[in-house]
Amino acid sequence: MEENNQKHFVLVHGLCHGAWNWYKVKPILEAAGHTVTAVNLAASGIDSTRLEEIQTLQDYCKPLLDVLSSPDEDKVIIVSHSMGGLSAAFAADVFPHKIAAIVFVTSFMPDTINPPAYVFENFMTSIPQQVWSDTVLGSYGRPDHPLKSALLGPKFLAKHLYQLSPVEDLELAKILVRVNPSVTTNLAGTRSFTEEGYGSVTRVYIICEEDKIVSKEYQHWIISNFPPKEVIKIKDADHMPMTSTPQELCAHLLEIADKYA
Repeated sequence: MEENNQKHFVLVHGLCHGAWNWYKVKPILEAAGHTVTAVNLAASGIDSTRLEEIQTLQDYCKPLLDVLSSPDEDKVIIVSHSMGGLSAAFAADVFPHKIAAIVFVTSFMPDTINPPAYVFENFMTSIPQQVWSDTVLGSYGRPDHPLKSALLGPKFLAKHLYQLSPVEDLELAKILVRVNPSVTTNLAGTRSFTEEGYGSVTRVYIICEEDKIVSKEYQHWIISNFPPKEVIKIKDADHMPMTSTPQELCAHLLEIADKYA
């Protein structure tokens, strides 16, 4: 591939997951001639940060901000999954000039009017407590500034996230998930993302139609709340399209890169 056609994808995982989550996607994109960086957010994957050290959304996003702060002038395409959308938006608010597009994959896509955690907190209040099954929803931090955490349970992973993915990927997730902060208002603050920052970056949303946790209806609500440039649907994808439909996901990512980067 000619160097000027080479794109740089930065992959951002969701809650309790890590860079390992993209192990099928990364080689497909690289085989197409592109550069791929899969990020471990703080206290995720092999990142050594302790949960208690994460007091702000900036703390949680630090590994992603470190990637974008490099002197390299080429723009990247951020691919964000699930709660990773909030980290992608935060990074775009800080480094809008470094990002060609953000792809939100069945992801919480914030707006520029409400607080950053608005779409995620709306979602959390809409989910009956019993749905979380064996997931551990906890808290940490100071008594005057409590922060929320989560550790996704194996039964929850099987029923709501990986129901269409190969059983090997479910087993991998059971072994590798880590307790993570939940991006609530206490972590992200109340100041909305800016129009000149995050709001200026091209956004594409990928709907996963068989998602059993972020329902198709809620994904449509997220889109109507802050309409992106383009909406793409993957018919047979569960919440984890990187494991259930990796080839189709990558085909869309390559098309998005050609169009917007």
